[in-house]
Amino acid sequence: MAEGPRPKRKREEEAEAGTVPHDGAAAAPFPLAELRLRRVLRESARDKAVFLHGEVTSPSGEGTDAVVILEKTPFQEEKVLDLLKKHTKLELQMHNDIYSTYHLYPPPELSEIKTTVVYPATEKHLQKYLRQEVHLIRETWEDYKNITLPFIQSQSFSIQWVYNILEKKAEADRIIHENPDPCNGFVLVPDFKWNQTQLDDLYLIALVHCREIKSLRDLTAEHLPLLRNILQEGKEAITKRFGVPGSQLRIYLHYQPSYYHLHVHFTALGYDAPGSSVERAHLLADVIDNLALDSAYYQKRALTFALRADELLFKKFQEAGRV
Repeated sequence: MAEGPRPKRKREEEAEAGTVPHDGAAAAPFPLAELRLRRVLRESARDKAVFLHGEVTSPSGEGTDAVVILEKTPFQEEKVLDLLKKHTKLELQMHNDIYSTYHLYPPPELSEIKTTVVYPATEKHLQKYLRQEVHLIRETWEDYKNITLPFIQSQSFSIQWVYNILEKKAEADRIIHENPDPCNGFVLVPDFKWNQTQLDDLYLIALVHCREIKSLRDLTAEHLPLLRNILQEGKEAITKRFGVPGSQLRIYLHYQPSYYHLHVHFTALGYDAPGSSVERAHLLADVIDNLALDSAYYQKRALTFALRADELLFKKFQEAGRV
């Protein structure tokens, strides 16, 4: 099945939804013990994650919706020995000749489950994480002007969390690299999906300082200095900080993006990152080459992307007879 445009785990899932406080202040702890489970929105065997719809009841008796995402974290090489030897329970499930299978129960400190909370959650958030059928859309430039752009202007999520990072009101201590130029500069930060304890699932995001560029559709040759800065400086910063060479990085943009402020994804090449599939990811190096050949490249060509059946943008394409 084609991958939806807003898949499972995403740094923006946490931040755009409000888990990064708008004023940069520390968030109050989420009252997990008070959460009442309403339903399982979706499970992902590939990502070893489950998406839950819960409700927190206030002292006044009013219930507030929440989305809780539980996902198992990757193994950390330096902790494997502890995993095998430190108070770990091994329970035999099956034995046949030289083959055996077991259930292994590690101690709590080696059983971390990454938990992402969207609270309070709106109906939009609940629908976003609910499993849905997915359809491929072939968007022409006319479609973009007449369907997608009006939708973006009226329906997109708040991106105040992006501005908080750019203005250093939040996550300033997480910045890996910054080019402060207001037109051709950007900030490079780790994605919240990556815990920075191993490189196998390395994931960083470059957020541009310019607030006028929403997506791939807005890019022209005028933006080549910005894009080249992101490509070159991003690779150099990651190599310097994490020792990962540029040849082992997948560097790309999403279309459709999950939020409409231009950003670029940097992931480990060996990591099957969400949203890196062919119907959504556009390699930054290819984007640069295309714009160098034709400044209006992304205002001329049709772009293919996936939409879930419940998404309002999909319904707009349906109403226009484009699906």
